[in-house]
Amino acid sequence: MASPTPLKGLELIDCAKANAKQGIETAAELCGYGSDYSQFQQELKQACQAIGVEVNELSDLLTDVDRPTATIQLDPPGVEIGPGLDGNL
Repeated sequence: MASPTPLKGLELIDCAKANAKQGIETAAELCGYGSDYSQFQQELKQACQAIGVEVNELSDLLTDVDRPTATIQLDPPGVEIGPGLDGNL
């Protein structure tokens, strides 16, 4: 649900972080800034500076868990590893 008034401080940071994956349009709207993206970015940058965090863009708020990652296949196709196997490949 969108905030009826523009959020500030930690509330703004929390809202922006929670909606960062959806992009600036959604984050700004839900944090109470509507389509005023420049004001949203300015207030977010100030809020982050106040707690000692440098943010240059909205995606800087995403953690490694939030970011999409490539799938790494550890076992080569066709190799079966499981209990009862002697481990010799």
